[in-house]
Amino acid sequence: MKKLGTLCCAIGMLALLSCKDSGPKKRFLPPSTGGINSLMVVIDTDLWKGSVGDKIRENFAKPAPGLTPQQSIFTITQIPPQVFKGATAYSRSVLFVEEDTLSRAYIKTNVYAKPQKVAVIKGETYNDFARKIDSISGMAIAAFKKVEMEEAQKRFLRSLTKEKAFEEEFGIKLKIPSLYKLGKHEKNFVWMDIQIPKGTMNILAYEMPWDSFTADSTFVEDIVKMRDSIGKKYIPGPYEGTYMMTEKAFAPYVYPAQIGGKKAAEVRGIWEINGYPMAGPFLTYIINDKENNRKLVLEGFVFAPSEEKRDYIFELEAILKTLSFEITS
Repeated sequence: MKKLGTLCCAIGMLALLSCKDSGPKKRFLPPSTGGINSLMVVIDTDLWKGSVGDKIRENFAKPAPGLTPQQSIFTITQIPPQVFKGATAYSRSVLFVEEDTLSRAYIKTNVYAKPQKVAVIKGETYNDFARKIDSISGMAIAAFKKVEMEEAQKRFLRSLTKEKAFEEEFGIKLKIPSLYKLGKHEKNFVWMDIQIPKGTMNILAYEMPWDSFTADSTFVEDIVKMRDSIGKKYIPGPYEGTYMMTEKAFAPYVYPAQIGGKKAAEVRGIWEINGYPMAGPFLTYIINDKENNRKLVLEGFVFAPSEEKRDYIFELEAILKTLSFEITS
């Protein structure tokens, strides 16, 4: 009887394990591929060459703000649906457009690879496509940018600097790649940079009094004055008397933002050197740090003559968005 009881117990355990294994299995997804800010557009070539393609380009290939020379927000590759299979389907950001009697638009996550965002647009007539493209483009661009930002951060998080200047001066943490070096550390000013082909990428921080910006009507003007005064004090040009300032001919773009869990203003524009022919794009965050009674300013700027700078600025944005106000020992 004892042997029979042991046998029954063993059979019960096997049945239990068998039930456990019989559940739904997690589908394996290969890692997604593609360059940063690349968008795969899957659409019939005739549609792509016509008015539907024009509408897609109007929304998904519009110029990125604050860049010179101009560059589109995504680098687009178009392929017909019959080619979208195998490794081609592993692209990280995908816009799938096809003719269908049912007009609709939606966004899916991790369909063919991981991480991945796939925006799907279906329609029968140009008006169908146009309405759906207009309705979903904002959400799709935000979804693509988010997955691209996470990929950019993943790539540089493998090797981070041990430099503590930002922490020591402002009580903040930024996850900065180890190749960036400290260029200047003074009272209320920290500057790190990295050499790139034909130029540099730069990160800096400083703080302003809490009441620095008092009127909405002069907000952009006050931002320009702030940047120009900091440039004159801390960021010299190649010759005596030259310094960084905001480009005079174009007002910067200003957007509401949130960074490090705090409300902020995002500013994009062009810097130039007063008295010398040098210029490039900048990205500034003016952060409402009420707990410390200050406006914390983080900025990234690029100097790379004759080079496309979109992805350089995007990397700086990815770094600045790692901001944390929680210091741990």
